[in-house]
Amino acid sequence: MLHYIDTRQGTNNKHSYSNGNTLPYTSVPFGMNHFVVQTNNEGSWFFNPHDRVFQGIRLTHQPSPWMGDFAHFLMTPIADDKIRGSVFSCQSSYRPEEATFKPHYVKVKQQRYNITTELVPTCYGASMQIQYNSKQQAGFVLNVKDKSEFHIDAANRKITGYVSNFAGCHDDQFRMYVSMSFSHDIDLDASGYYNNEGELSNEMTVSGMDQHVVIRFKDCEKGTLNVKLSTSFISIEQAELNLQRELQSSLAELKEQAALAWNHYLNKIQVTHSNEEYLRTFYTCLYRMFLFPQKFYELDANMEPIHYDTTARSVKKGVLYTNNGFWDTYKSVYPLYSIIAPQEYEEMLEGFLNSARETGFLPKWLSPDERGLMPGTLIDAVIADASAKGIGSHLMPELLDAMLNAATTQSEKDCYGRQGTLDYIKYGYVPNHYHESVNHTLDYAYSDYCISRVAEVLGKVDVAEHYRQSALNYKNIFDPETGFMRAKDQNGQFRDHFNDISWGLDYAEGSAWQSSFAVFQDFQGLIEAYGSEERFFDKITELCNKAPDFDVLGYGFEIHEMSEMAAVDFGQVAISNQPSFHIPYLFNYVGKPASSQVVIKQILTHLFNSGFDGFPGDEDNGSMSGWYVFSSMGFYPVCPGSNEYVLGIPLFDSVTIELPDGKHMQIHTDNNNPQSNFVTNVKLEGEEYTKLYITYDDIMEGKSLDFRLGLAPSYRSYEPQELPFSLSKRND
Repeated sequence: MLHYIDTRQGTNNKHSYSNGNTLPYTSVPFGMNHFVVQTNNEGSWFFNPHDRVFQGIRLTHQPSPWMGDFAHFLMTPIADDKIRGSVFSCQSSYRPEEATFKPHYVKVKQQRYNITTELVPTCYGASMQIQYNSKQQAGFVLNVKDKSEFHIDAANRKITGYVSNFAGCHDDQFRMYVSMSFSHDIDLDASGYYNNEGELSNEMTVSGMDQHVVIRFKDCEKGTLNVKLSTSFISIEQAELNLQRELQSSLAELKEQAALAWNHYLNKIQVTHSNEEYLRTFYTCLYRMFLFPQKFYELDANMEPIHYDTTARSVKKGVLYTNNGFWDTYKSVYPLYSIIAPQEYEEMLEGFLNSARETGFLPKWLSPDERGLMPGTLIDAVIADASAKGIGSHLMPELLDAMLNAATTQSEKDCYGRQGTLDYIKYGYVPNHYHESVNHTLDYAYSDYCISRVAEVLGKVDVAEHYRQSALNYKNIFDPETGFMRAKDQNGQFRDHFNDISWGLDYAEGSAWQSSFAVFQDFQGLIEAYGSEERFFDKITELCNKAPDFDVLGYGFEIHEMSEMAAVDFGQVAISNQPSFHIPYLFNYVGKPASSQVVIKQILTHLFNSGFDGFPGDEDNGSMSGWYVFSSMGFYPVCPGSNEYVLGIPLFDSVTIELPDGKHMQIHTDNNNPQSNFVTNVKLEGEEYTKLYITYDDIMEGKSLDFRLGLAPSYRSYEPQELPFSLSKRND
């Protein structure tokens, strides 16, 4: 499926507007490093598909432009004695339309130097093949921001050292070690580093800030230079061990291995459609779901996993993963892993548990260690979903303890655990003197449900019941008069001067419209709080039909999520951001699936594509890609932990999901054409099916699912048991 993928999907961005805020990552699935063509040197937005300047290939660990990078450097082949080391002086024009951007392979020709560079990734490094085609001496520049140290070893044709640069880290001495070998002899007289005046110094050991290391080679004009690169967060010795293990093969052999690694995941879901653009979009989104989280562990001399603990500043045994924001990814990424990658999911859980063992709290946003961003502790949903599905069962007692710790203990450091923990316990909501208090309250209530699910699986009846009750705390901030969740002070009074389109302040990256429906665990209870199904239906219909207006009150300026909502003109749905992912499916909870179906299909066909503007907002570690992958197959995990996937409307004629035990789930869609916006009939295993969800067990048993689409909606009454999961009892 690699032939469908161009990694530049969603890469046309700037800080004020996002078409994905993605980078064209070349890597292996969950690889420790990513490699990206750099086209400009402007902070986090260092690639744009319309730029025609190639500055080099960047080894990067940037999970999002809003997080910044860590352990990064830039590699630029050169064939010119006039350069002065800096990125600007080394850069060259290139033709992006002739370059290759694939998950497993990147190829670029530099017009200035007439150099063609190919790169193939491994888990801990990469192999490069650089073809020089001029009479100028072949060279290679390493540009490193912030602190670094490198030693040029001409006798062994290699360079070793470390970089120490990061957007944030608890260890101010955090390093990544580098070992790089070359196929040609190094010319010591022409190698060294460029100082601030642009003068070449022939020092073989280079250390300091913002270094420009240059290596030139003998007898390589109009020749091929092979470069092997490996990294480690442990030591130089471990980097060289990684190099020896991974890079004994040729570039062509490594390219085939990387392709096989990608196809292992891409082939797990086979989709068909006459419109090839849909296939390109699907498989490019699927590729993005296996980039993060990244491995943050290595294998020692005995092939045992080890990792660097930035809290203790020492090497520890065991696996570890980084670069993941659970506020984003719990909604779609991990529910897909539970279906097609449960073993990897289990290992990730073990890594997250190691994070908790080392810091005292489960992670919220790792990059490389805890950054403490976004409301809630939504890793709870990742744990609960796994627990309910029997994944990582042996880890669950300790994971439950860690969940309970976050629910009851206020950390001395703001980056760990819940904010306002003790006040939430005291009042049943987070008071409004906490920033984004509404989202904190709703996320904590959902996390309490997740705790109850894990406790239930483990047979801890009292714990399960206690947190099942506190999962209803969302009711404490619901205002029946306006139909919104609203911030309260410590006296139980709603904040004055309420404006339903004001973003920020009490809400995270949205207004009351986007934030008031995050009651995944109990939509029936929310419907009852509205007073009737009709009133709830009218409210979410109004949400879809209301103009995409906003007030910048909480931020004081227009943030990019506001701009994106306004631009696509899909009402207040704001599918550009994670808080809205479930909103199109809410009509199912009042037995009105036709409304969900038409909204979902319009989003799928109008707001996603495989091109440079491929997403309606930040893609965020595979989460938005996951929304597309699920929704285009015809179902979506609205409430992770419930073991239910709510039905929507499929985009593809057929879907085949390869399951871990060798079974396959088949999904077929009849009368699938652009004008058919509604599902008129569903069959499960050939039998008429009236429920508006399927279960995890249905999927894992390989039950067939057949949809028939139609031009007009098919109205019928739904029994309560046919509607998706809710904590509250339904009224018959």
